[in-house]
Amino acid sequence: MEKNIFATLIAQRLSLQERAVANTLTLLDEGCTIPFISRYRKERTGGLDEVQIAAISDNYERLKEIQKRKETITKTISDLDKMTPELEKRIADCWDANELEDIYLPYKPKRRTRAQVAREQGLEPLAHILLLQRERDPERAAERFITAPAVPSVSAALKGAQDIIAETVSEDERSRQQLRGAFRRQAVITSKVVKAKADTDEAAKFADYFDWQEPLRRCSSHRLLAMRRGEAEGILRISISPDDDECIDRLKRHYVYGNTPCGRLVAEAVEDGYKRLLKPSIETEFAAISKEKADEDAIRIFAENLRQLLLGAPLGQKRVMGIDPGFRTGCKIVCLDAQGNLLHHEAIFPHPPVNKRMESAMAIQKMISKYQIEAISIGNGTASRETADFIKDVLAGRYAVDINHNPHPSAISHQPSAIPPQTFVVSEDGASVYSASKIARDEFPDEDVTVRGAVSIGRRLMDPLAELVKIDPKSIGVGQYQHDVDQAKLKHSLDQTVESCVNNVGVNLNTASQHLLMYVSGLGPTLAKNIVDYRRENGAFTSRAQLKKVPRLGPAAFQQCAGFLRIPDAKNPLDNSAVHPESYAIVEQMAKDQGCTVADLINNKEKREAIDIQRYVTADVGIPTLTDILKELEKPGRDPRQQLEEFEFDPRVNTVDDLIEGMELPGIVTNITNFGTFVDIGVHQDGLVHISQMANRRINHPLDVVKLHQHIRVRVIEVDRRRNRISLSMKGVQQ
Repeated sequence: MEKNIFATLIAQRLSLQERAVANTLTLLDEGCTIPFISRYRKERTGGLDEVQIAAISDNYERLKEIQKRKETITKTISDLDKMTPELEKRIADCWDANELEDIYLPYKPKRRTRAQVAREQGLEPLAHILLLQRERDPERAAERFITAPAVPSVSAALKGAQDIIAETVSEDERSRQQLRGAFRRQAVITSKVVKAKADTDEAAKFADYFDWQEPLRRCSSHRLLAMRRGEAEGILRISISPDDDECIDRLKRHYVYGNTPCGRLVAEAVEDGYKRLLKPSIETEFAAISKEKADEDAIRIFAENLRQLLLGAPLGQKRVMGIDPGFRTGCKIVCLDAQGNLLHHEAIFPHPPVNKRMESAMAIQKMISKYQIEAISIGNGTASRETADFIKDVLAGRYAVDINHNPHPSAISHQPSAIPPQTFVVSEDGASVYSASKIARDEFPDEDVTVRGAVSIGRRLMDPLAELVKIDPKSIGVGQYQHDVDQAKLKHSLDQTVESCVNNVGVNLNTASQHLLMYVSGLGPTLAKNIVDYRRENGAFTSRAQLKKVPRLGPAAFQQCAGFLRIPDAKNPLDNSAVHPESYAIVEQMAKDQGCTVADLINNKEKREAIDIQRYVTADVGIPTLTDILKELEKPGRDPRQQLEEFEFDPRVNTVDDLIEGMELPGIVTNITNFGTFVDIGVHQDGLVHISQMANRRINHPLDVVKLHQHIRVRVIEVDRRRNRISLSMKGVQQ
């Protein structure tokens, strides 16, 4: 029954078909993952995509939490012997968290308030007398409630009655809803600096918010999170408030009936209830709501940046040289085979203060020749630009090197005989985190952190997804205030994003690391380890069916994971495709009907085009699944990611001092936020393209225009050398 209610509520909230939502909830309860439901259960969901299914899942969890809260509230009120049929129905019908708490508030156990003390003193009848406002002389009425020593005087009795009225007003549902409406319409968020901290170095980064105010509904997530961070660090004081006078007047109109002695006492109590109880409560509520919305916005941007990063173009299985550049400590070099295994490592010192450029050039040439290097991956941190220029000079033959003997600086026109490897600069964010992690220690127990970091830089060129899943997403450097948002929600969203990306691309069952396998639908840490152990003991998998021999990998897990695992050299070509094993019989029947094998069907376009998929529709398999099968047969096991492109910075600029306003330069998008995008233009400091400078039209978000690691052209519009800030524009620049 509950699930039916949940399906109805979720369908209404998300504007989806109730039947599709109900089926999705059933699949989720059966343990199906979002990627599996999205790809292999389209008939049951009506073709819902991953975003919609994730939204259904999140709403489902929230509704289940509300249901648990309702059960707690019902039990508490029943234990107080205050439950009525009407109240029980109101609670049962309520699915709004705030409204539910309003219903519960008068019954909620609370600390001993001033109103509670007054009730214990027997002053509640006096409060009712004042609220009725029929007594001409409230003081005479109060005399009847004097009980020394608890209520020693008329003024004490009246004050106690006013405390009860104030609490009654603050707990009244109508009053709370009215004030919420005012907060929604007109609340202003105000930020002031704590005077004692104004001149400190820590406060300087919050200078924009020392004296700031704006309507709460217009406050962007990045500004709100910045202010809240300043508040958490004790530098700013934040408040949210509507027009107090207007709100108090509106409340008084509900409770005060005229300018009578009783009316004036009630008016004082209403104002006290507003300032002391009601407004702080709703302000706290809106502070939480606005923070939650800002968190959701920041998490959404982080997740999208992470998705683009994980789905970055892979170089593929090539022999790669990874370089972690540095000045004083040198450049750490690793050579990897096409599977990413470490073959060799050493350090070179081509830059100041050591300046062993010839020796370094000779070492590079030797390694390229000995390990048949096909591509070079350079980290984008310190000395990146200088190292990239040095490598370019080496590959261009500007350092004549006899790799068997000595460098010959005079023969600068020497040209290498082999085709030089391609050179790429990759983000090294998180490489140091990986190098010190347990995962890296397990992979390279005998190597130090510098070698592990260089390996990560090399591998993320070959396959960003396979390498970056080993790193905590918060350390990859593509977030916005990621340490200030709700960490549980952030982890949930990022885990979903990683899972989505891994399953979207598919995983090679025979080469994937344990950490990559963890994110495959239906697996997890234990089964991923069991797969790797089985592979180590029994050799490479030759079929998906062999997965059933892995310890603890039962039918349910096999159903969830099989379609996302690939075996490139399997006897059955479908084992290297996204066709699920449960659909193999369909493909085999298609091939039989065409008078050929499955392999022939994959290789023969005419035979595929001759298939009438209507013939294969059954009660469980419909057009959506059959259409997906035919698409997969066109290019089985294809990688959905784009091709990698080489990139070069403008040779005219190496530092901020080389920049001139009006200069147009190539750049790489390194991070995307709500307010703009950061771009690496090769001067050791990313520039900012504000959202207002991204297009000649109004755009809703930078993601409408750019993607992470996209190659773009920008124009320098301002260089603030004192604060080391670079302002860029994309307007009027040919892309």
